[in-house]
Amino acid sequence: MMTEIISDVFSYSLATILVGISGAWIFLIKSMMDTFRLTPFLDRFDNKSTRHPKVSIILPARNEEEFLGKCLDSLEDQDYENYEIVVIDDSSEDGTREIILEHARKSSKIVPVYAKAKPEGWTGKNWACMEGYKQASGDLLLFTDADTIHSKNIITLAVDHLNSFELDALSVVPKMLAFDFWTMVTLPMISTFLHTRFSPLNVNNPAKKTGYFFGSFFILKKRTYESVGMHEGVKHEIIEDGALGRKVKESGHKMKMVRGEHLVEAVWARDKTTLWNALKRLMVPLYLQTRNTAIGIFVAVVFLLFAPFPTALVTSAFLADTMSWKILCMAAVTASILVYIGATIEAKIGLGLKPVYAIFAPLGGLVVSLGFLSGLLESRGRSSVMWRGRIYSMKGHCQSSIGV
Repeated sequence: MMTEIISDVFSYSLATILVGISGAWIFLIKSMMDTFRLTPFLDRFDNKSTRHPKVSIILPARNEEEFLGKCLDSLEDQDYENYEIVVIDDSSEDGTREIILEHARKSSKIVPVYAKAKPEGWTGKNWACMEGYKQASGDLLLFTDADTIHSKNIITLAVDHLNSFELDALSVVPKMLAFDFWTMVTLPMISTFLHTRFSPLNVNNPAKKTGYFFGSFFILKKRTYESVGMHEGVKHEIIEDGALGRKVKESGHKMKMVRGEHLVEAVWARDKTTLWNALKRLMVPLYLQTRNTAIGIFVAVVFLLFAPFPTALVTSAFLADTMSWKILCMAAVTASILVYIGATIEAKIGLGLKPVYAIFAPLGGLVVSLGFLSGLLESRGRSSVMWRGRIYSMKGHCQSSIGV
């Protein structure tokens, strides 16, 4: 009798959690569809712009020989005339510097910069961006990454959009590229969360505190950049684009985020190793800053992305006659179906992937969970995080990008 009572309590408790997970996924799916439906596009607007100020593209590069050439080719081929490309070699150890020099010889628009040694307290990319800013002569600053490909008219569209809506800053949602199987099955599971708190709809809503940039493409007025402290104001941030965008929003500047998946392509993870490191990178600073929050997020991710699948499998395979077990099975199956629906929508519409990758949603959820767990375990007893071959101390540094 006692065994049956314990079994019923466990089943009903877990079923209640799974019902909550189903509700969370209904909310996620609705937020996702609202984002796709209501977020404005970069190239769909009433163009009222008559000015074409000089644009300084600031492009930091560290060990980017695989991607930098294609990025520079796309930037050199722009139909906008009044611009320069400030390319910063951030202490690269591969052929990055040679690629910069080669392009500089062919194009007068290239301004090569070699970043000095990174000062204490700075992350490498932030320091490289500051070094590039010092050489920039434009009234508008466009920040991008070396693994990004731009359409021929992207600068023209961005400047006209900025001017037409009298914006201080504009960021474009890119198409996220994935090259390997593990990234393709994992990225849809991560991206679903971008449509809630991180939705462009929240960024574009003055009443919301949410403000962030996509590092692959954001353009802002030089005076706006200077007024928020430039990259020096976020010098210790690992996720610097999020932190900088947040400062712009909190400072009262007018900013906007638009869709541009058909105009900008960026790489989220280049292979399974960088995917794994990216997942850990999300957790290490969070754990070092707020341990309990990090652990809570990890548990929530496990239940949201993975737990419904093994629960549905076990309860279906060993279906008992008790009502509590049947309810648990129904709750697990419902939650699993909703996860599949969310992953399919995100893969097809949000990422442009074949929907077949959504079939591997349980595997993607497991990878995310294990990646976060690895980040938590790695954080124990440490006060630093490794990224792009460098070790950054987190001691005494609050990562405000976490609170975006």
